[in-house]
Amino acid sequence: MLTRFFESLYNKVFVNIIVNNSSSEVYIEVCSKKGVLKHYQSSFETTTINNEMLEFITSYTKESPYYYITLLDTSKEQGVIPTCDKHHLSFYHDISTSEHKCAHKNWSYYTSKIDLYDIEKRYADIGMDMVFSPFIVLANFFKDKIDSHFAMYILITESALCVIIFEESQLLYGKYINMNYKQDNEESFLSDEIEEMDISLEDESIDLDDIDADDDIEDIDELEALDDLDDFADIEDLDSIKDIDEFSKNRDVEEEFFERDEVFSESTNDNFNEDYDRFTNIKNSLGNFYSDEKYESKFIENVYIADAVGVTNDLKRYLEEEMFLNVYVRHIDLNIELLELSKMEVKV
Repeated sequence: MLTRFFESLYNKVFVNIIVNNSSSEVYIEVCSKKGVLKHYQSSFETTTINNEMLEFITSYTKESPYYYITLLDTSKEQGVIPTCDKHHLSFYHDISTSEHKCAHKNWSYYTSKIDLYDIEKRYADIGMDMVFSPFIVLANFFKDKIDSHFAMYILITESALCVIIFEESQLLYGKYINMNYKQDNEESFLSDEIEEMDISLEDESIDLDDIDADDDIEDIDELEALDDLDDFADIEDLDSIKDIDEFSKNRDVEEEFFERDEVFSESTNDNFNEDYDRFTNIKNSLGNFYSDEKYESKFIENVYIADAVGVTNDLKRYLEEEMFLNVYVRHIDLNIELLELSKMEVKV
């Protein structure tokens, strides 16, 4: 009772962080018990956190003890498994170095423990309360379709593709595809330079080279602090997310209207290459679903795309003409989706 009284004295501050290829987007919403008071948004030229970004966030979080910081997971070592049975998880993926949670009581999502540990250290100055899997964001965004349709669902962000296949709420297949080739090449180049210069990293607080991911990761004392990330640990019961008003108000209309009214980005050489890369990765993922005996494969006819970047019509055309798929596109505002999930978590 006393806790609720103190909560009523302060506004709640929600902070979303989305890391792109070369920048970070921060979205802040300030809420009272009566509703949303104001929101702010800014982009920063960093994929971690710099002083400018730190000052921007703390200028709002210092106004209230009730603030919640959320990150969209971009770990390359994440994915989904079509079961929650702990005895069958390893049939699909070695989860010994992963944190995994059950969703809807019939499928699981996982991410790298090392990456979660890195997130906690990277954002230590502000703290990280919740880390949401893009698979959870995608499944929640298309909840109205997933419950009653057999289809492939794709989330397109600047740096990745998130692919899942559902048949009437039952997950059949999923894959996370990193598209940040530029960063990968830069990291590889930097690694080569470091080796040539024989730079010692002994004084660093975290030496990942000393971590035996197979044998020792469970014994790393610092990883116990991951329990403080309510994020990945507390959103396994998504059955509690019955409805989000945004769905009922904005998503009832049949997807076909996007074919008539959706304004796609104008094609350029860069966009053409990006969309062709996306098409190739989607095609390969679908081929893997068909060919891998681990999965209960069935012929896919419909694809629903959650577009967070503004793809061109080329991608839709590739999928329809080359793979004979029915393709429907919805624009997704990742900040709004993360915000809704965050509010569900803290029961606002």
